[in-house]
Amino acid sequence: MTDTADLLDLCHHLGQPARDLVVATEGNVSMRVDDTRMLIKASGRSMETMTEQDLLLVDRTRIMTLLASDTDSDERIAAVYRDSVLSTTGTPSVEAILHAVIYDLTDAQVVAHTHPVAINAILCSTAPELLVAGDLFPDHVVALGSRRLLVPYVDPGVPLARAVRRGLEDFYREYGYAPRVIYLVNHGLVVLAGSTSEAGAITAMAVKAARVLHGTLAAGGPAFLPADQVARIEGRPDEQYRRTILGKDMR
Repeated sequence: MTDTADLLDLCHHLGQPARDLVVATEGNVSMRVDDTRMLIKASGRSMETMTEQDLLLVDRTRIMTLLASDTDSDERIAAVYRDSVLSTTGTPSVEAILHAVIYDLTDAQVVAHTHPVAINAILCSTAPELLVAGDLFPDHVVALGSRRLLVPYVDPGVPLARAVRRGLEDFYREYGYAPRVIYLVNHGLVVLAGSTSEAGAITAMAVKAARVLHGTLAAGGPAFLPADQVARIEGRPDEQYRRTILGKDMR
């Protein structure tokens, strides 16, 4: 398949109602094209029923100019978004600047943002930090990595992009690499992946981990894996192979 077809397939996959990841026009996905451009879902489109025309080629550098000012009006922001479109007509998702920031700071090739019910039940609780407190089972570590980023709630759009940029910069300073998963409090899940298959696999595993966490809370609380076992899992020479298999099997 072409890159566009791969991204469209991911949209349809994540948009299936039975997966409980998005409702109506929720969520957005994108794919890095080169150093300045990305393909991204158009605003107001359903991921389940999207067509190729609903994927917009966008100039990321134009959108990133919005980070330079704290005083831009909603009208100015909307105009910059419209002017960033290089392909068909349409307006990029309001989270286009979030995607642009991630591509600017990381080597992610695909970004998938969804609002999974199982995950949001925790993100909208009094203890969202449980999602980044530890690892529950081996493939939790393999697919999501042992460290995930949790970002407090801020207004979607430019304020959220700024908050994620600060979070990613702090994460890099502490760990020396980018997370595979970003949890947005009272909002949703953002996955950073190397391919559309991996984006689907990480999303699925993040949902499974949240469901398992729900179960542990009903049975006395989570028993996270010991730190030495997590380090062993992450250091295994077959981890990359297992991640590849997960990406193929879970789409």
